[in-house]
Amino acid sequence: MGHSHGLRAGTRYAFSRDFKKKGMIPLSTYLREFRVGDIVDIKANGAVQKGMPHKVYHGKTGVIYNVTQTSVGIIIYKKVKHRYIEKRINVRIEHIQPSGSRDDFLRRVKRNAELKKKAQAEGNAVQLKRQPDLPRDARTVSTKDNKPETLAPVPYETTI
Repeated sequence: MGHSHGLRAGTRYAFSRDFKKKGMIPLSTYLREFRVGDIVDIKANGAVQKGMPHKVYHGKTGVIYNVTQTSVGIIIYKKVKHRYIEKRINVRIEHIQPSGSRDDFLRRVKRNAELKKKAQAEGNAVQLKRQPDLPRDARTVSTKDNKPETLAPVPYETTI
């Protein structure tokens, strides 16, 4: 048999609804407010075929540049060979969700601001850079009450 290379080829699992999430789309999807500059994740909803993004954009993160009544315009950087091209796509709001990719960054900015304010009040300098995990401390393994064991594979035997 031949292989179909259609618009939705290879999307059997990407566009399917999650377990126990089939059926009616919750109203919170439609009541969510999006503003220009918001960062969103594109996750196509198979129950709504209108305004669905192409399968290549499924799972990508972009920035909203335009908002209309039922859809939003999103800027995405698509890798084409050796470069990234800015793509502007229009997607209905059923197919997007707010991204959590900047949450950790914003949390760190707030924490750093608090640390700076606290350090200025005390007159100290504060180190705000994130440090990589240091090597673990050295330790000695005692064999006094713990005799070493020699491990060997169990010989293979057939029991027919």
